[in-house]
Amino acid sequence: MAAPELLSDEGYRADGRRPAELRKIRARMGVFAQADGSAYIEQGNTKALAVVYGPHEMRGSRSKALPDRALVNCQYSVATFGTSERRRRPRGDRQTGELALQLQQTFEAAILTQLHPRSQIDIYVQILQADGGNYCAGVNAATLAVMDAGIPMRDYVCACSAGLAEDTPLADLSSPEEAAGGPLLVLALLPASGQIALLQLSARLHQERLEAALEAAGQACRALHAVLDRVVRERLREVTALLGD
Repeated sequence: MAAPELLSDEGYRADGRRPAELRKIRARMGVFAQADGSAYIEQGNTKALAVVYGPHEMRGSRSKALPDRALVNCQYSVATFGTSERRRRPRGDRQTGELALQLQQTFEAAILTQLHPRSQIDIYVQILQADGGNYCAGVNAATLAVMDAGIPMRDYVCACSAGLAEDTPLADLSSPEEAAGGPLLVLALLPASGQIALLQLSARLHQERLEAALEAAGQACRALHAVLDRVVRERLREVTALLGD
């Protein structure tokens, strides 16, 4: 990544943000009445929807049931209209399969699955509009949807990307910033404990540069936690008011 492409002489990015600044976030919970939990999130121009069903009895072969915990089943897809690339199989390609597995591993680290043995929790994430940080937006939407379903978790799961403009770390990359070809770090964090649920790096980095990018992503995840927490508290007030009526 050449710094002039991503950072102006005044220290601003192409979309007007400072290096550590997040894109604008909007989120809602309870967007689907038919699901046990659901949420919609916008991070900049990236839009993600998550729906959760469960915990419920195992579907299909009961031999897959785990005697000591719930099975977390995840699907991840990108809407055919959500990207400039033509996608004939939004759920069938190798990349979305890998992302679904990463989503499963991320939430197995956060959900208290031992409270629901021999059951199944389904998490479906769809990216409605892709403009950078797609997986991260999906994780954040899924966190809100799992909480909307009332499924106990160890902590929020907050995810954010980071990159570098030469030696300056950038948080929450947009699609043009990701396309610039520099190193891309993706972090999913449980902010209260500092536990890392997922860490991915697209290229090798010197330790000092890696630490800078990781710190930028960590700070962004903690800032996201504050935003998601406000959304959850607002949803709680809405539900309490409805029950009061």
